Amino acid sequence: MQFKYPELLWALLLLLIPVLVHLFQLRKFKKTAFTNVSLLKKVRAQTRKSRTLKKWLLLVSRILLFTAVILSFAQPYWASETALIQRDTVIYLDDSFSMQAHSESSDLLQAAIQDLIKELPPNRYLSLFTNEHTFKQVTPARIQNELLGLKHSFRQLNLQEVAIKARSLFHSTPGSKKELWIISDFQQSMYQLKDSIPDTEVHLVHLLPQALSNISLDSVFVNNSTPTQVELKVLLSSNGEIESTPISIWNKDQLIAKTAAKFGENGTAEVDFSLPKNSVIDGKIQLNDTGLTYDNQLYFNINAKKKVKILIVGDISADFLKRIFVESETDLASYTLNKLNYSTIDQQDLIVLNQLERIPASLQNALASFKNEGGSLVVIPGTNADLESYNRLMGDRFGTYYDTYVDTEQLISTIAFDHPLYKNVFETSVSNFQYPRVAGYHKIRSRAPGILRFQNGDPFLSGGDGLYFFTAPIDRNNSNFRNSPLIVPSFYNIGAFSLNLPSLYHVLSSSTRIDIPVALQNDEIARVVKNDYEFIPLQRSFSNKTTLDFEEYPSEDGIFNIVLKDSIVSKISFNYPRTESDLTYADLANAPVNSINKDIPELVSIMEDSNKVKELWQWFIILALLFVLTEVLVQKFIK
Repeated sequence: MQFKYPELLWALLLLLIPVLVHLFQLRKFKKTAFTNVSLLKKVRAQTRKSRTLKKWLLLVSRILLFTAVILSFAQPYWASETALIQRDTVIYLDDSFSMQAHSESSDLLQAAIQDLIKELPPNRYLSLFTNEHTFKQVTPARIQNELLGLKHSFRQLNLQEVAIKARSLFHSTPGSKKELWIISDFQQSMYQLKDSIPDTEVHLVHLLPQALSNISLDSVFVNNSTPTQVELKVLLSSNGEIESTPISIWNKDQLIAKTAAKFGENGTAEVDFSLPKNSVIDGKIQLNDTGLTYDNQLYFNINAKKKVKILIVGDISADFLKRIFVESETDLASYTLNKLNYSTIDQQDLIVLNQLERIPASLQNALASFKNEGGSLVVIPGTNADLESYNRLMGDRFGTYYDTYVDTEQLISTIAFDHPLYKNVFETSVSNFQYPRVAGYHKIRSRAPGILRFQNGDPFLSGGDGLYFFTAPIDRNNSNFRNSPLIVPSFYNIGAFSLNLPSLYHVLSSSTRIDIPVALQNDEIARVVKNDYEFIPLQRSFSNKTTLDFEEYPSEDGIFNIVLKDSIVSKISFNYPRTESDLTYADLANAPVNSINKDIPELVSIMEDSNKVKELWQWFIILALLFVLTEVLVQKFIK
């Protein structure tokens, strides 16, 4: 038994007072002879015995009465060993999109919020955090409105990140009991907790929906393009047994087409839509599904086609490039070295040095400035090239230096399929094809990643980040590379990457960089706007374009206008990542935690039982009343 106010127990010393008084009253009397009447002696003896018994009973009852009263004021109680330890509680509430799945009355997130508000003491201090919000050392009553207004987030912390975040929210008070409550549906993708958290009790609340069925719009891409139409392919997936579902495509508020997506045995479906080519479209693909709602729409946009400005500098024919860089997609210009207008260099997106024998110092300086301003450069060396002039231009980039010319035939046999230049070009890795050849090539020293290599391992085409360089001339006298199918995707993608225009859409939480073909003037700033939502992305202005970087923003999906002054210069679409769409949950049976609970009331009940304190002062008040009653009875019935 323990006491809340043990200092009051000193009052028990006051019980010595009635004991001393009682002993004083029981002092011995002197005997005096009296008339020898036997009957009177007998009555006196009986009366004296009764009074002595009565005084002892009154003494005992009063001592016990005062003892009970003093003990009741000291507030005795029974408690477990951990009940009196200060509790430092941190709660992680998963607000990711998978918590949109429905429980009995509402979605999992809202049900968890209602239980927290209902079950937790309103004035108990704790810390609570979600994937995006943090509330440190607050009471549930104080953050009730914020909790009720929580929206689902596309961000998802894994359990290791949850543990790290929780450690930063715990107090440093020595001897406190650290408790981490994790409230989530525990999707398989977030479950990364292999070891227990030191000095912390971890309690899981595993919330599960009633139904595990969901249909997701996964992606859309251009599958084919003709002179008159663009064919879009939409990919869908489902984790339930469903044969088909309606799907529609919109341009702003106008319905373009509607069809049915038919699912195969593997739970996937493909749908094709045809759109007019060269049309500006603010698109949204939509379906109706009772599972998760965030993946029922997919935004995309097709901007007006911007032509890539390309300049070819060389004294030999570049007709093969003119056939690749078609007029409808590029603004192509070709000049010999002696007719080149240097003032036009900074207006280009891509410059191709086509087998120059020598790169003059003036051109080197202009190209270095052009590259520093974000332009793209392709270098094709000549057979008898002045390597010193090439190396002065290339030496500061990837540490690239051309070396001696090797007059040995080599086959181009190795393709870097994972290089961005060939991403989505090949369906599978090709190992058996008609290899292009070269009659001779330059040895090269460079840190640049290889794109195409010879059979001996030396690079034929290397580069990245806006700089690409060949090690061999590609004229017909030295190579048949112009006749190879590889030449088209190589140069076409180099041209496409030189102006990084927006794709059909981008995914939130991934790093995104785009170029708009507008140069900012003075203090101009490009803004990104959607209705009342507006932000300013990271941006860098060059002489012929502006590069925008999207990292933390935006925080919601949709089609956004890129605004310069009051004019819309481009549009960009963002969609939520689809990682939450697969309703596959982790097996928590062997999780290194203290308890696993099906809901919040169950966990709160367990915690209350383990920290319960049984107060006893009421019983001592009852005992005091009994002793008062005892004294009354003694006074009444004992004479």
